[in-house]
Amino acid sequence: MEILYLLEKIRIPVLNEFMLLITQLGEETAFLVVALILFWCVSKQTGYYVLSVGFIGTLSNQFMKLWFRVPRPWVLDGNFTILEQAREAATGYSFPSGHTQSAVGTFGAIAHVTNKKWIHILAVAIAVLVPFSRMYIGVHTPADVIVSAGLAVALIFLLRPVVYSHNGKYMPFLLTGMVILAAAYMCFISFYPFPADIDAHNLESGVKNAYTMVGALLGLICVYIVDEKWIHFSTKAVWWAQILKVIGGLLLVLAVKSGLKTPLNVLFGESVGRSARYFLIVIAAGILWPLTFKWFSKLGKKDI
Repeated sequence: MEILYLLEKIRIPVLNEFMLLITQLGEETAFLVVALILFWCVSKQTGYYVLSVGFIGTLSNQFMKLWFRVPRPWVLDGNFTILEQAREAATGYSFPSGHTQSAVGTFGAIAHVTNKKWIHILAVAIAVLVPFSRMYIGVHTPADVIVSAGLAVALIFLLRPVVYSHNGKYMPFLLTGMVILAAAYMCFISFYPFPADIDAHNLESGVKNAYTMVGALLGLICVYIVDEKWIHFSTKAVWWAQILKVIGGLLLVLAVKSGLKTPLNVLFGESVGRSARYFLIVIAAGILWPLTFKWFSKLGKKDI
């Protein structure tokens, strides 16, 4: 807590706003947007790499939260204060830090594979600043962020040779393994005898993540198989066509995510409906939308 008290003393309004902005780069939305941009516009391998690091990291992070059940810093020490703007989003258990896991995993993976110096520097800066911001705003302890960052870095180094193996020969095994991990986590959430005083919000979040991951990973396996056998989409296009591609793709994902929630929940119930919805989100993002990429690749080209 000494470090958190030190950071508490140096808070100023301008720095507060900056850290509240930076910390958002560790949220799920930032991870998904970055991963999809990589998958659609840069490199499918890099997209799979970032998604794999993110998915396995999230599963590990959620498991540890529910296993260790460590309270937030201001609960551990009633004299400690946090930035009030951060309180609403800082629900559930503290250890380890999910934002840190996401930011270090996402931007650390990008830094690890990029050949462009400015991207490497920017990605490393974000991967360092997000964990720092979590401590600065008072929602995590150094132990929370160090463990999460360490796990993310380990995944970055362990998964790169798997994803970038010759002809992607290990990818089917990696994807299958991730589905098995998600299913195991779902069993843990469903059958483990949690104590009566467990944080209800964190348990609910764990259940949602379990069903989300199972659906999304089953969808990712389908995307990999369909693209390898039939689509073989290219990520190349002129820069302004790439922007249109990203905007259109994100709108499609948002439409599927929002539009199918109610009907799928009515048909299958909330949990299974969530799995089905994220399965279809991944199918839309990884199969349906890439069918348009041949058209995007022709934009801006002059007929000879």
